[in-house]
Amino acid sequence: MGSARDVANRLPVTASVILASFLVGLDMTVANVALPHMQGSFATSQDQTAWVLTSYIVAAAVMTPMSGWLAARLGSKLIFLVSIGGFTIASALCGASNSLVEMVAFRFVQGVCGASLQPLSQAVMLDLFDQRQIGQVMAIGGMTSFVASIAGPALGGWLTEDLSWRWVFYINIPLGALAFAGVWLFMDRGPDPRLRPFDFLGFGALSVFIVSLQLMLDRGPTLDWFASTEIRIEAICAASGLWVFAVQTLAGRHPFLDRALAVDRNFLTGNFFNAIQGMLLFAALALQPPLMQGLMGYSVIGAGLVMAPRGVGAFLSMMVVGRLVNRVDSRLLVFVGLALVATAMLEMSHFSLAMDDRLFIEAGLLQGFGMALVIVPINVLAFATLSPGLQADGAAVFSLTRGLGQSIGVSLSEAILTNRLAVAHSDLAAQVQPSNPVVASGLPAAMNPSGAMGLARLNGEVTRQASMVGYVDVFHLGLILAVTVMPLVLLLRPQKQVRTLAEYTIE
Repeated sequence: MGSARDVANRLPVTASVILASFLVGLDMTVANVALPHMQGSFATSQDQTAWVLTSYIVAAAVMTPMSGWLAARLGSKLIFLVSIGGFTIASALCGASNSLVEMVAFRFVQGVCGASLQPLSQAVMLDLFDQRQIGQVMAIGGMTSFVASIAGPALGGWLTEDLSWRWVFYINIPLGALAFAGVWLFMDRGPDPRLRPFDFLGFGALSVFIVSLQLMLDRGPTLDWFASTEIRIEAICAASGLWVFAVQTLAGRHPFLDRALAVDRNFLTGNFFNAIQGMLLFAALALQPPLMQGLMGYSVIGAGLVMAPRGVGAFLSMMVVGRLVNRVDSRLLVFVGLALVATAMLEMSHFSLAMDDRLFIEAGLLQGFGMALVIVPINVLAFATLSPGLQADGAAVFSLTRGLGQSIGVSLSEAILTNRLAVAHSDLAAQVQPSNPVVASGLPAAMNPSGAMGLARLNGEVTRQASMVGYVDVFHLGLILAVTVMPLVLLLRPQKQVRTLAEYTIE
């Protein structure tokens, strides 16, 4: 348990660290919708502007595994204050940026400072509350960061369209100040006297793996993957870094991450499902805005509002899942959650250019509700068998696997979308020939291929139809992934075999 002062102030401490976690969850998606506006302000290409996201992701990925060691070395309170303060100041500087170089640099600082907030928030909550309350506390914490990620596009669209893209970053200032004040006034968590020596080789190897993998995933779709020398080099570096890290973890005297994490079945399985939910959720969050705005004519705000029911579904689900996890086998909750996510992906695989808002809203509600049923039990089961001394490291690893899952899901989805669009465009174009009587009688005069303007319009419509085919194919693969991993729920230990979960009761 935490110090006596922390336990006495656990409600304001919990509120403060949850708010800090909310900031990071919000910032992961709120800036995405502002990228086209930044591109215009800085007069840069889409590929260059993408570094606004890449710099943040890489910095956060490298620093996340450090959070447990830093908290033990310097104390959680100091790390929280430095992280929240740095994140808030970097947000203000991002909003005031006048060039892409400034923006990328300040986003990198944001990633460095924000990396510790989510894993340490989780570790603090696990430490402050007794076993009977963990399910409900994890539900609240998970709901906050989950809903923040989903609400990001709607909030970012409103701020960008009604104010300026700069307010996407300025909105962090009052929230950050409030979280900073709460931690300053109520938290009392010093260094851990059991601190182990720092493993520079393990950390360096893990950093090489993370940076190389992130760059490969971000740059791969643009550079045609392994046809590019850069991607091949990054793949070799990632594999080498992972191999060195694995050897050092297994054989090193004081490995960077405790070896006990690697032999805990529930923790390993929980991390697997953590990565899967990151892939499924963020693939949908990344693809749906361009689908709605680029193909179906939605405004930025309109797309955000139609996506908002996903957050509503998550909110409703997490209102009850904290109690259900105490009463029902958590594996059953995860299975039902994945089934709902699969149903949502099935509905999304039936999207069409002629549809209205209804299918977007239904699929969003189902996915949000199902994801919440997966996230909370997985959080509880993954940490239930870890000793208190491993929880900070475990939370860092858990945040890292979620981030990697998100990056892999987004990059693979975009790559598959590009490939399927090209194939569908070729197939459709082969059928749209003037010699085809069905085509000849069905084409409007404005798309007559005999003229340059008509041919351009016809090609635009073929591209539009092919794009929807590509999106549908990606969603269908998401359905297959969700169904495939459902039986793996059995790898988790039954709730009655997990000591801490067996002690849960509702007061």
